Amino acid sequence: MDVDIWAWVGETQQQLSEAGNVGLAMALGDLPAQAYEGRYPQLDVMAPAIAQQAEALELPWLEFYARYWHLVGRVGDRAQGAVAIDDAEQLLAFAQREDVRDCPAAPAAVETLALAWANTDGSGYATERLETLAAVIEGLTPADPAYTGLVTQHVAALVDAGRPGDAVAYAESAVEALTGAGRQASWELGAESARALLAAGRAEDALSALQAAADFQADDPVAKARRDGVRRALILATLGRVAEAVDALPDLDVVGEHPRSWVEWSQAVRLLAGSSQITNTWQLGRVLRQWIDYFATMGGYRARVELALVAGELALARQGIWQARLLADLAESGTAELRDASGVAEQIAALRAAADATPEPEAPGPVEERVAYFDAADGHNADPERWAGWLAPLSGQDLETTRRHTTTLGYLGYPATGVDLYWKLLVDSGEVASAAPEDLAYLTTLLVEARQDERLEQFAAMLPHDQQHLALARLHSARERWQQALDEAEHALAAGASLDARRLVSGAAQQLDDNARGAQVLAEIIDELTEEDVWRMIVMATSAEDWDTVRKGAAKIGMPIKSTEGPIEEEMGLIRVILPAPDGGQRQVLSIRTGPATARLALPQPRGMDYNAGDLVVFDPQLLEPVPDDPQEQQSFVPPFAAVRILRPGGYTSYFFDGAAPNESDWAEFTEVMAERGWPMWVYSDENYQITHPTTGEPLPGVFGWVAVPPDVSAVEVDALLDDATERWSHPLAWLDLAREVDVEVERHERIVKEYGL
Repeated sequence: MDVDIWAWVGETQQQLSEAGNVGLAMALGDLPAQAYEGRYPQLDVMAPAIAQQAEALELPWLEFYARYWHLVGRVGDRAQGAVAIDDAEQLLAFAQREDVRDCPAAPAAVETLALAWANTDGSGYATERLETLAAVIEGLTPADPAYTGLVTQHVAALVDAGRPGDAVAYAESAVEALTGAGRQASWELGAESARALLAAGRAEDALSALQAAADFQADDPVAKARRDGVRRALILATLGRVAEAVDALPDLDVVGEHPRSWVEWSQAVRLLAGSSQITNTWQLGRVLRQWIDYFATMGGYRARVELALVAGELALARQGIWQARLLADLAESGTAELRDASGVAEQIAALRAAADATPEPEAPGPVEERVAYFDAADGHNADPERWAGWLAPLSGQDLETTRRHTTTLGYLGYPATGVDLYWKLLVDSGEVASAAPEDLAYLTTLLVEARQDERLEQFAAMLPHDQQHLALARLHSARERWQQALDEAEHALAAGASLDARRLVSGAAQQLDDNARGAQVLAEIIDELTEEDVWRMIVMATSAEDWDTVRKGAAKIGMPIKSTEGPIEEEMGLIRVILPAPDGGQRQVLSIRTGPATARLALPQPRGMDYNAGDLVVFDPQLLEPVPDDPQEQQSFVPPFAAVRILRPGGYTSYFFDGAAPNESDWAEFTEVMAERGWPMWVYSDENYQITHPTTGEPLPGVFGWVAVPPDVSAVEVDALLDDATERWSHPLAWLDLAREVDVEVERHERIVKEYGL
């Protein structure tokens, strides 16, 4: 979507702001950046909120805008497939409504559906993609904002349909049409043309096409460098230009958060893995296994199969034969979800044949001694992938071997295989009743990780009363079914389960906002708690204002508290409290720590925020940033902590001021006046903020910020003080909202705002 067409967004932001929807107004213009920059927690909250508000305000174009960008964030970089198809179809139906279809960007809804189909099964949906895209493109001109994105998807669909030659020709004609209309092709169109050329066996031409597109603007500018590097590396690797390909290939930590690049990156790595410049390790195999699971969850059926085959080939290159065979099985199971499985069976058969022909790595000792060798191995440098193969012969038969083998399998991403082995040893053998609690816990964990919920419930029914409820509590907690988790954990505790049950009770109670219970269940065995448990107890006891328990916890960890009863209100230094912002992001608020897990916000916040200076907040005492190693940096380091809740609002009200910055002495006097009254004040402008001299038009240094006043101070008092404190300044300060509230000199403040361009 060409976002330049959204000229009305600014007006809509103003309307929302005037209606009191400050948070939505702030977030509105940020949606495209959230989608492109990967700020998905924000996008997933704010886009639906804006869409809902737009529906209430009967602004269908705005609703389309919000829903579109939310979907782009899902089917774009996150590469969601089948899980997004229904939403994409609904957006297309919405775009075809009479009050929406005239929106210049409405055709872009087809692009999101085409992307969802492509992410699900590019080849299987190729025909539907081509037909749907062609019907819309036919009614557009190259000047239309949605044209470039749609023709790019048409090229991609032709490649996936096995028609790369047609894709190349179509891309060339689209570029000519855009040039004739005075528009430049997007980088995405150029890159898709290069993909088509590569598929046609014209790798040199593909490289030239990608190079020619290097200066084109990208629809997704944030992803351009990363995606260009991946595609360039794949083309160069195909050409056998290994050193150049390795240089072009982005590192794993660069692509790791971007599912759209995973398959192509892995294909490039497969071609380069034989070189000395690419290290093919078990860590890579573990990452690829996680990626496969991601696509399974998101309905990326073809990506799941393609990655399994690539991961299998890479595993064989490491002599990970057991893993290659499991990946072949996984790929085979995935073919049932493909609409077009042409050629896949042959690839799976080839992988299995290669596994059969690959020699097993030499084991460190006899089968019966491998547990001892495993325990003696250097845990830091040992290769768990090899140990999974070496321990396999006795796994499912010998308990000690099974414990180590299945735990290793789970770590490497194969918990279901571990479940089968443990199940054979404990359940099929009838040994469940006499099994050690640690073995029951191991199998429960594997079942949870393998998402075999029904099998876990079946397993739980075989266990003693306390272990049965404990296993179910673990399942419900993992699935975030907090009330069920609490009920089962309470039953386990009543039946005699140990610390694990208490932790589950505590965690579920906290999620259900029953902090008193969460703290109590840990406080009952405070001498047995780890430091982490104690801090969790302190946070919950603080939220419940159970100060006696907070003091007991502080004593346990050696934190001195001066007072002996009642609320803890001490000055323990400055911290940064991280709080949610209205746009879905975060704000860091300088605060004074008043207790083990409490702080009072020290900075005034803009109107419309859910918190302000003077509020007492509970925070999680786990540091969000490490303390610097440098002693000098340590002196200026203000530790950041995540806010948990507002414990007690301070009732402060904020007022905005704006205008020309005064001289240093006037400003010092102004801040002193505020400090004397205990009114928190903070300047939000920086040194680059400038305003306009009303007579000369020259720029002047500006200043704007907020001042917060306690509940016993009236707006009239604030207006009078500001007026008195700034009356001798060479340029006036404006506080228009406050003036309107008290209805004092409103016209003067409006004139200041207009004349100085505030």
